[in-house]
Amino acid sequence: MSTPAPIARLLGTRGFSTLAAALLTLPYWTSGITKLFDLDGALGEARHFGLEPAILTVIATIFVQIGGSLLVILGRQAWLGAGALGVFTAAATLIAHPFWQVADPMARFHERNTFLEHVGLIGGLMLAAILRTQKS
Repeated sequence: MSTPAPIARLLGTRGFSTLAAALLTLPYWTSGITKLFDLDGALGEARHFGLEPAILTVIATIFVQIGGSLLVILGRQAWLGAGALGVFTAAATLIAHPFWQVADPMARFHERNTFLEHVGLIGGLMLAAILRTQKS
């Protein structure tokens, strides 16, 4: 069965793909903006995970979160932005959500779900790199 014409038209518009990219990257650019306005909190988070020097970690994180998101949203070098966000997500997920180390079954369940959600985001970023590159 082919895609209905109105849906195909919608899926083919630049505005729809830009909205999809903005929604996909929402967790990243909102986190980056939050870190910009709450550097103390961002530094505390980095230190909590043992990421030193914390200031360099925070600067790099903000740069990747906001910069990578903009590249994906604008469809310019989207492969680079999506790749940076994907690598960042993989590293952050391994550091922050090691569910295999959690003894409590309920906590492990929640950490595993969060881990898998992040893996799903990586898949979405891979698709965004493919689709945003094709649109350029």
